[in-house]
Amino acid sequence: MVADGGAARAEELAGRLRLDGVHGVVLPYVDTAGVTRIKTVPVARLARAARWGVGMSPVFDVFLSDDSITATDRLGGPDGDLRLVPDLDRLTVLAAQPGWAWAPVDRYTRAGEVWPGCQRGFLKAMTARAAAAGLSFTMAIEVEWALGRAGTDEFVPACTGPAYGATRLVELSDYARDLLSALDAQGVEVEQLHPEYADAQFELSVTARDPVGAADDSLLVRQTIRAVAHRHGLRPSFAPTVLAGRVGNGGHVHLSAARDGRNVFAGGPGPHGLTAEAEGLAAGILDLLPALLAVGAPSVASYLRLVPSHWAGVFACWGHETREAALRLVTGNAGAEDAAANLEVKCVDLAASPYLLLGALIGAALDGRRRELRLPSPVTGDPARFSADELAARGIRRLPTSLDEAADAFAAAALLREALGDLLADAVLAVRRAEAQRLRGASDDEVAAALRWIY
Repeated sequence: MVADGGAARAEELAGRLRLDGVHGVVLPYVDTAGVTRIKTVPVARLARAARWGVGMSPVFDVFLSDDSITATDRLGGPDGDLRLVPDLDRLTVLAAQPGWAWAPVDRYTRAGEVWPGCQRGFLKAMTARAAAAGLSFTMAIEVEWALGRAGTDEFVPACTGPAYGATRLVELSDYARDLLSALDAQGVEVEQLHPEYADAQFELSVTARDPVGAADDSLLVRQTIRAVAHRHGLRPSFAPTVLAGRVGNGGHVHLSAARDGRNVFAGGPGPHGLTAEAEGLAAGILDLLPALLAVGAPSVASYLRLVPSHWAGVFACWGHETREAALRLVTGNAGAEDAAANLEVKCVDLAASPYLLLGALIGAALDGRRRELRLPSPVTGDPARFSADELAARGIRRLPTSLDEAADAFAAAALLREALGDLLADAVLAVRRAEAQRLRGASDDEVAAALRWIY
């Protein structure tokens, strides 16, 4: 919670918001199931919210995606109160929601301490841990979504035309224009927007930034996509699987790290210019990928998306510009490697909390660096072409094929428990187990329908 000086700043910002015609401020955070929950305050109460926070029960840490509640030893009952405190540095006037502003929150106890279950606080802690090791991470999350027509729970594609086709953009030209305009007004730097593979699917990429900023951007981009879509009579789905048996929505993470201002993923003596440090970071993530799926692919629908030969990265391997590998090394154009080189994590989706996911990736990467792990040989082509014996000989594992399997891997990963802390790790495991149980026995079509409009 902020000191009196911060409250004074909040008063000043509130005055500016009034001049901009803003009446309310959205205060979002992400629960363990990956659902963005909010409270709002009138502009007149912004300073008080910054000084004392806004009340919210800790029980939301064990909410499921259908709003039912599970429990751990410490969470799940009606008792307790937390304070949602807006980050005034990220206060943003929402261009597609006139009269509203937006500020992500950190969660504190009433004693003013960071709540151990605060995912944004967890990401801040992992970023600080990296800084203590002399590393600064830069990250970005790609956003994929499918646009349906509003007014129905069925998915009715909002446009026609082939994958990546110009037809889609022509049909939704006004929508795409308004989306880019809104994001620009909100200070979000868009790198590209294009039609994707599945029906009425689009992808938007933003400029990489510090980990907390990248997670915040992911929330803000999705809020804006929803708001612009609503004004055009459309309904976006960020769910991992919109229609069973079809290509789903990913939420690929791009990450790099710098030491003394130099990108460690470029200019080294290792494969494709990797430094030994970058190799350790990447190998740490590769080693923990099965457990990381419980964080980065946290929905039953995630495993309908994670099928071979769909560019979803379902094999625990890496490759240079190999889109079927779970980890894709991107080196960029010749001469621009220092600015462009990064690692793409392809097996994750937007049902994940961006704060949990980015923090867990940093934790795994730092562990690989600490252990001085080295990458196996890179893979080219589609690993699905190999037999089971050939995969084993190459040291390539198939990633978990169900949420139950991913939860088991997470439960066995001591490193992730240490990084997350017991309260947050227990919440993740309880929610994953309960989500799997909730949809056990459901058909693929039923799973897709149940989660289509949740994310």
